[in-house]
Amino acid sequence: MIEPLSLKRFETDFDGFSARLGADFEEIGFAVISDLDLDPAMIARAYDATKAFFALAGAEKRTYHQVGGAGQRGYTPFGIETAKGAHQSDLKEFWHVGREIGAEPVGPMQQNLWPKAPPEFRPAVYGLFDAMDQLGAKLLRAVARHLNLSLNFFDDPTRNGNSILRLLHYPPLSQDAHGVRAAAHEDINVITLLLGAEEAGLQVRHRSGDWIDIQPPPGALVCNIGDMLQRLTNHVLPSTSHRVVNPTSARAGHSRYSLPFFLHFRPDYRIETLPGCISADRPNRYPEPITAQAYLEERLRDLKL
Repeated sequence: MIEPLSLKRFETDFDGFSARLGADFEEIGFAVISDLDLDPAMIARAYDATKAFFALAGAEKRTYHQVGGAGQRGYTPFGIETAKGAHQSDLKEFWHVGREIGAEPVGPMQQNLWPKAPPEFRPAVYGLFDAMDQLGAKLLRAVARHLNLSLNFFDDPTRNGNSILRLLHYPPLSQDAHGVRAAAHEDINVITLLLGAEEAGLQVRHRSGDWIDIQPPPGALVCNIGDMLQRLTNHVLPSTSHRVVNPTSARAGHSRYSLPFFLHFRPDYRIETLPGCISADRPNRYPEPITAQAYLEERLRDLKL
């Protein structure tokens, strides 16, 4: 069990908030943030639009699948994404929304794709993208304090970052379903902000090797370290394996929805180990820098996208 950390403390005791967040991240790579400054009605609208889209006929949803797009925008059908090292695909389908970039592409970033139905999809979903983007930037200021960096250290690396809001649907499972809803994996990005699902299933592997159930209380979210930040910090902040296990037989007939926001660096940002995270006891694991885009492409190949 991870004790929730109130976001109200960010304003009243920033140093204490940063120290506690950093301690949770160093211990397990995950934190639970409560008392969010997110509008519950906005979140509800995004969930409703998500459920309405995934309720569409399969043929209609597949018209929004961009073959060759590596699943970065629009719809990715059931049975495609496969965790690194896994032999079976995950039992899920999803939709990706990225930053609105106007008529001209920004480097390798793709234009968003928007479905015709439901009509409220675009404003509801992009409203949540914006809000999660701002919350992620706020939490990164606390991460910067914990790492003894300037508070605005992450502002430039994440400005116009290739962040993604994923709308996730795990359909009901049949009795003969093979595989799991999401096999054990680590996230690619900087940090992930995950709004709690109505159905249980998220588990995190503690450094002891035990799997811990995580289901945030109402009005809270889960925040975890991604591989890009793990690499930048030389594993001071670990990217921890997590999974979504299949439900009990009593809940197998129910869908599971969740809304993770994957906060990314801008594509051309060079991920180069922070000097303060290198020591005699912690030699540099990554002497060769890599751009965020090159790292993303490397990992997408691992995921068979």
